[in-house]
Amino acid sequence: MMVGQALRDQQRELTVFRNRLMLSGLFIIVAFAILLGRFSWLQVVQREYYHTLAEANRISVLPVVPNRGLILDRNGEVLAANYSAYTLEITPSKVANVERAIDDLSTLIDVTPRDRRRFKKLQEESKNFESLPIRTRLTEEEVARFAVNRFRFPGFEIKARLFRSYPQGEVASHAIGYIGRINDADVKRIDDQGLTANYKGTDHIGKLGIEGAYEKELHGVTGSEQVEIDAGGRAIRALARSEPLSGNNLAVTLDLKLQKIAEEAFLDYKGALVAIDPKTGEILALVSKPGFDPNLFVDGIDPQNWDALNNSPDKPLNNRALRGQYPPGSTIKPFMALAALEYRKRSTEFTISDPGYFALPGVAHRYRDWKKEGHGLVNMHKSIVISCDTYYYGLANELGIDAIHSFLTRFGFGARTGIDIDGELAGLAPSQEWKWQRFKQKWYAGDTVSVGIGQGYLLTTPLQLAAATATIANGGVPVHPHLLRSVQDAKTQELRSPAAAAANDAAARPENIAFVRAAMVDVTRPGGTAAQAGQGAAYAMAAKTGTAQVVGMKQGERYDEKRLKQEHWDHALLIAFAPADDPKLALAILVENGKHGGSTAGPIARVVFDYYLTGKKPAGKVTLDPGAGDEEHD
Repeated sequence: MMVGQALRDQQRELTVFRNRLMLSGLFIIVAFAILLGRFSWLQVVQREYYHTLAEANRISVLPVVPNRGLILDRNGEVLAANYSAYTLEITPSKVANVERAIDDLSTLIDVTPRDRRRFKKLQEESKNFESLPIRTRLTEEEVARFAVNRFRFPGFEIKARLFRSYPQGEVASHAIGYIGRINDADVKRIDDQGLTANYKGTDHIGKLGIEGAYEKELHGVTGSEQVEIDAGGRAIRALARSEPLSGNNLAVTLDLKLQKIAEEAFLDYKGALVAIDPKTGEILALVSKPGFDPNLFVDGIDPQNWDALNNSPDKPLNNRALRGQYPPGSTIKPFMALAALEYRKRSTEFTISDPGYFALPGVAHRYRDWKKEGHGLVNMHKSIVISCDTYYYGLANELGIDAIHSFLTRFGFGARTGIDIDGELAGLAPSQEWKWQRFKQKWYAGDTVSVGIGQGYLLTTPLQLAAATATIANGGVPVHPHLLRSVQDAKTQELRSPAAAAANDAAARPENIAFVRAAMVDVTRPGGTAAQAGQGAAYAMAAKTGTAQVVGMKQGERYDEKRLKQEHWDHALLIAFAPADDPKLALAILVENGKHGGSTAGPIARVVFDYYLTGKKPAGKVTLDPGAGDEEHD
């Protein structure tokens, strides 16, 4: 019986073993079937998909950044160009300790404190996975030294990059602008414009001036390159390449030589100058002093230089020509005279007797003329030549502020000129409505009297003054100031000019313009306030000087510069055009704290006209004498 029980137990165990073996076998078959199915799915059904992924791991598509277009002056002189140089870059996400790695790197390659500050600033502004430059413009020796030790520096890479160069330094810096590293605001703007793909691989973008306004023309079209890479991510060979298309070259209206002479004429004074062709609106010189070196921004400006520029009391980054809003002083008087003629408020022969002041009826306060004893009998012609304040106090009161506002807007005051670079401010041509909206106060007759001599609420930019002067110079046709002259297509090499602006109606009648022009010519002759500027010129010049207060005087108090700091001295202004009979150049000049338009701004104008009209260059430094003014303070 025990033997039978043992046989049955053995049979049961054998059956259990066979069942287990069958289950194991079935499991193995199912597992292999699953593997075979998965293998078939991956290798047959999904073959194309994974083949593409494999190729993507083996082949990297890299953007090829296009050459940025050149910027040239009207005579072909280079204002902005490119050059290629080696850059050592770090991808912070691939480096365990960036600071320590840079310390190690400095034993091989010189890394200055400026390089470290710039890198830190870029790191704060950028994403961690971006490649950032720690050293630019490496020498061949430095490249070779790093290549030998590259294994020690994961996350470091040498790249050949294009750099922008501004060979003229500070000259015309506010007109040309600069390029800077792309920031978040730039990324959003690029994305909104649908240009993200075209900026792959691009680190910099135009920020100001021509560089910023014509970024689309200058940037070009990004190409691509397919490169085979190894497991370490290093390029083995190039497989295919789509060539980039360089940006278009731009010719601007500036005359570089004229620009240099105009800037040098300012000496150490702050201020602005705008020179316009009155027939075309082309800007031949645009000066804002002091300027800045745009080369500082190419590699990413370091905090030390940025603080020096941004916090300087001289405000070198402020484009005074477009953004400086100043009282025009007596330079507004030719336009006031035109308003009187156009509105028939006064004839050319209307004469006043100037006692040296003007008083509103029933008001005790006297508005002083710059000449204490007065000018005697003054008609309109003489009022412009000698810059009689009393004449324009009364004229402004007769016209009224709303008529003045309406007329000045014909010449572009109180509105942007529409120049083709960004940043322009509109100035201010006040009116009763403006004052009420701004201050909730009524307009007073005394406000109008001040506007009559270019003070009070009236504000203009040097660009506005230049455009308005050009309008008088060309017979009354408003001009449209612009800096772009032509675009050279990078692909076809064809030149195209910007579309001409629509012609505007004349701002004043020809006979009235002619009268004012004749008076402005006499301003530069003996007895006129700009006689010093016109003396001995080989051509006839027309001009109007001006002086604009920086600080107000109390009632009855006279201006005494000896009691004031230099930064509180009056501004000197001058508008002019020449030759008077066939104007080829119109100017507006502002010298901050220059005191007198005739003796400070006048010599600058003479230098500019002499060079442009006769080719004559100043023999030495220009003499600016703020203390020798023919015109006193408005």
